[in-house]
Amino acid sequence: MTTRTATLIAAALLGSAAPAGAADPFHEVAEKANQKLVKLFGAGGFSRLNNFGTGILISREGHVLTVASQLLDTSELVAHLYDGQRLKGQVVATEPELDAAVVKLKKADGGALDLGDDGFFNFAEAAKRPPAQTGDWVLALTNTFEIALRDEPLSLQRGVVMAYTKLAGRRGVFDFPYTGDVYVVDAITNNPGAAGGALLNRKGELLGVVGREIKNTLSDTWMNYAIPVTAKVDVKFREAVKDKDGKEQQVEKTVTVSMPEFVTLGMQGKYKPVIRGDKILSGEGGYHGLVFVPNILERTPAYVEDVPPGSPAAKAGFRQDDLVSFVDGEPVASINAFHAWLKKNTRPGQTVRVEVRRGEALQTLELTLGTHPPKPAPPQPDPKPKSP
Repeated sequence: MTTRTATLIAAALLGSAAPAGAADPFHEVAEKANQKLVKLFGAGGFSRLNNFGTGILISREGHVLTVASQLLDTSELVAHLYDGQRLKGQVVATEPELDAAVVKLKKADGGALDLGDDGFFNFAEAAKRPPAQTGDWVLALTNTFEIALRDEPLSLQRGVVMAYTKLAGRRGVFDFPYTGDVYVVDAITNNPGAAGGALLNRKGELLGVVGREIKNTLSDTWMNYAIPVTAKVDVKFREAVKDKDGKEQQVEKTVTVSMPEFVTLGMQGKYKPVIRGDKILSGEGGYHGLVFVPNILERTPAYVEDVPPGSPAAKAGFRQDDLVSFVDGEPVASINAFHAWLKKNTRPGQTVRVEVRRGEALQTLELTLGTHPPKPAPPQPDPKPKSP
């Protein structure tokens, strides 16, 4: 067991299993905040992709703010409330540039959910508060290491804001999509299951969302950080426009994506990610040669059925039954998602990093895309009618 893991387990046990006592100045704050979080269970369950995480309740009707991880790529997403209730969840909005997602909880019988006035964090109010300052004490509530299941309390850790700075992180070999401001804390907060948890001030007010396990690209050390509720990031993309002569050209644009806007529109079911396939024009998409299983479901997993000899996929080392899980750091939820990503982000000759699940492990493959083979010409009708 590593020192990092042992320290975290000790801190988590102290936070989640310690008896209530008047000597604990954070007990009341932690108990109230615990009622405003959920334990999430979804896709994953194999090496480096856990099937458990944390979420923050942000509406009376049961909207949950969490990170945009592979955990959500399932139709069987489940949330456990503080009192042990088991509810189903449906993803209503995601924004990879913020590494954020909004989930709507619902009862098994389809009835309306009412958490009461004190059962959630008021996100709009939280976004109006000034950010925490360096040196401020903070609390982190998370389901790290899946210590909490049904009605068990989440793990509590106390720390100090060490810095408020831009994030320069990577996950595995991939750069992390979010590059905005983060709180860097001196507690070991970011471990399996912690992502989506709450960073709070001493009053129990929401400051940010605990992020995923990533490494700092500058120091190659693990990051303990949270994305602030006021987070925003500038996203650059290219859009196809026509000039006065009707010729199409690409124009670079910049759009600001903010967490408050994402949460507000996400809960209303009106949020659309800034970068969409119908707006981006970055190429025809390179040719990979993979043959996937029949795409008969709305979100058919990207399982490889065949790898034609001599194809770019064969040269990269793909095998039958591989499950494509990530491409250049982006989770692959389905066959359609994989094709759509390649079409809008790649060109022939470009190399992309693809992580595939092979057995119980993840393998990283470098795929150099080729040129699409010409489509066979349609059959031509016989110009001369045949004699009877």
